[in-house]
Amino acid sequence: MKKFLTLIFLTIFSFIVTGNTPKTSLEEYIETWKDVAIQQMNTHGVPASITLSQGILESGFGNSKLAVKANNHFGIKCHDWKGETFLKDDDKRNECFRKYNDAMQSFEDHSLFLTTRSRYASLFELESTDYKAWAKGLKAAGYATNPTYDKKLIELIQRYDLNQYDTQTFTDFIVEENPEVNARTKAKTAAVVKPKNKVLSAKTTTVQKLENKRQVYTNKNRTKYVIAGNHDTFYQIAKEFGVSIYQLNRWNDFPANKEVLKEGDKIYIMRKRKSLGSDLTYLQDIESKKLWEISQEHGVQLKSLAEFNKTTTPYFAMNNEK
Repeated sequence: MKKFLTLIFLTIFSFIVTGNTPKTSLEEYIETWKDVAIQQMNTHGVPASITLSQGILESGFGNSKLAVKANNHFGIKCHDWKGETFLKDDDKRNECFRKYNDAMQSFEDHSLFLTTRSRYASLFELESTDYKAWAKGLKAAGYATNPTYDKKLIELIQRYDLNQYDTQTFTDFIVEENPEVNARTKAKTAAVVKPKNKVLSAKTTTVQKLENKRQVYTNKNRTKYVIAGNHDTFYQIAKEFGVSIYQLNRWNDFPANKEVLKEGDKIYIMRKRKSLGSDLTYLQDIESKKLWEISQEHGVQLKSLAEFNKTTTPYFAMNNEK
């Protein structure tokens, strides 16, 4: 608790010494963004308490330079970003961060960042109410370099009772707190309506497959797959076929550096075969880095292909920066 109070004191003190006073209090930040966090949870499966606590910590509850100048509330760096950018000292000098048109876009991108990176896939096997496991999982996946990152998130959640929002739905708040919400917003959130006060879980929620939305193919190895379209994500495909992101990653043997889907990627919606087809018996001394491509092309498990080729399963380095 002393460490947490010190953190908050230093944040406020930093504004004083630079001649600025915080424009938003921590409580005001929660009140402003809690409904958005709930909506993101219903749509993408990230617990509202995690979204709020990360926003508070990463943005100094909306008052950091990155939040004010770039609308970036989650400290997400550029990477494959094609939009506007903002340079700021972080682990290194003048690091590139994503810049958004508004803070709402930052919240949406935070959810997409977690659902489209394979290294965060295991998080979506957790209960949405298990904020401690989520916090520890984010740290383990390398979201931040701070060694106590998970503890700071947990302290914030417990101190401000943020986990209360993990059992709510966005429509609960529309009906009870904003009855005059426009028809467009109602239509937009209709897809995420769930029984009131029911605990949401990315692990247990049943998701129906979208009919006639995506062509399913079967290869010569009798393995079913789909082709990723433009802007497709791991989360979207997993949701359509009623499986978890973790399971989708296991079926496809995705390497850790496979963080985003590209148009044309082959995505298996069932476990690939252990046996090799006759068209693969010619393989000799194939470079290990190409094994995954061959595995994905022919619907054969990567481990089986590696054993046949008398090599170890290739190791793919994980990018440990958010």
